[in-house]
Amino acid sequence: MTVAYWIVAGLLALFYLYSGGIKVVQSADRLRPMMGWIDAVPLAFVRVIGVLEVLGALGLILPPLTGIAPVLALVAAIGLVLVQVGGIAVHLSRGEVKVIGLNIALLVLACVAAWLATTWL
Repeated sequence: MTVAYWIVAGLLALFYLYSGGIKVVQSADRLRPMMGWIDAVPLAFVRVIGVLEVLGALGLILPPLTGIAPVLALVAAIGLVLVQVGGIAVHLSRGEVKVIGLNIALLVLACVAAWLATTWL
């Protein structure tokens, strides 16, 4: 289960470091072509989501890697599940059913990461 966790957590961490990082540092004009929902919420909220994604990515990797409070990997995975639930809700409220495939895949991967993170409990 440990190898499976590292594979899933590594993939999620790479995705969320990139995704969260661009939400934190890029302007709304640069984000708009990639994220149609950017105008539906305040830019500060987009930045908060980006910070949460980066923290979630770090939480998946650093605690189990260092052995310091590895239960935080479970907390991070659950947080990323909640981020995707929120993302799906935003897309559905905007009538964007066709674009939630990635959100569902990330939701499933985050659920798997949470389940696998119970290794360190």
